Amino acid sequence: MRAVTVAGAGAFGTALAVTLAKAGRRVTLVGRDPGLVKNRTSARLPGIILPDAMTLSTTLAVSEDDILLLAVPMQQLGSYVESAQVAPFAVIACCKGIDLTTGKGPTAILDDGIDAPSAILTGPSFAADIAQGLPTALTLATASRTVGQMLQENLSTETLRLYLSGDPIGAELGGALKNVIAIACGITIGAGLGESARAALITRGFAEMQRLALAMGAAPETLQGLSGFGDLSLTCTSRQSRNFSFGYAIGSVDAVDTSATVEGKATARAVVKLAAAQGIEMPIAQAVCEVLDNRAALPQVLEYLLNRPLRKE
Repeated sequence: MRAVTVAGAGAFGTALAVTLAKAGRRVTLVGRDPGLVKNRTSARLPGIILPDAMTLSTTLAVSEDDILLLAVPMQQLGSYVESAQVAPFAVIACCKGIDLTTGKGPTAILDDGIDAPSAILTGPSFAADIAQGLPTALTLATASRTVGQMLQENLSTETLRLYLSGDPIGAELGGALKNVIAIACGITIGAGLGESARAALITRGFAEMQRLALAMGAAPETLQGLSGFGDLSLTCTSRQSRNFSFGYAIGSVDAVDTSATVEGKATARAVVKLAAAQGIEMPIAQAVCEVLDNRAALPQVLEYLLNRPLRKE
């Protein structure tokens, strides 16, 4: 088995490092907080003990034989890759979103900055579940089948099951777009509009996701799998989801947690730009942007959605 370096000691990166170390992999977790190394505890995952076998570091250093997982926020991925100056055996993005400045997805950013085969790890998961060893299934998508099979073998464990895909564009778009729909669902539930309204948003939101993804070159079956419909189902129905909770706070006029990384905020704005360039209607994504940018009050946005022309499903 190849050594694994996880760069980014947030909740998801730490959870991946913990479950891989418990499975006997040689793992290094790289974070910015010196306290991570000193105390061997994670503020992002309270109660989770970091295995003694796992190396902790504040400095990124990988060899050409290592697998590098980048678990940094999407909007910071480009700058992190630019400064990393590494050449691993393979590099995997573990974030979900679209870069607001360039409109690129994670694998395109990796391909621009790191001379190694790229992949995306995404799907329905909460970091706490992974860290606790609860069963989780994710999509591992890469353009190289040979590299993908090797990564699948090295990173799968008894509790973390990875399904291989040859469609990184579809996998990363599924993971990015569902966050926007999750914000919309959170707003809906927070505003007290009911479960039927949420079901409608999930269904019509999935249609929006498919329209844009197909226009961007994704395979239809990818969006129907773990990285699309699976991730959408989880994120839109649980308060553990940062994006759903963020939307819920807006809908219920509650205080918004500004310390949490909410990838869907920037993604919503990037999605609206991409949809306009492709000539695709995405009314739910547009409505989320209207609310986030304070261009319209919630009642106005709801009125806009409910009064759209009736059409075939």
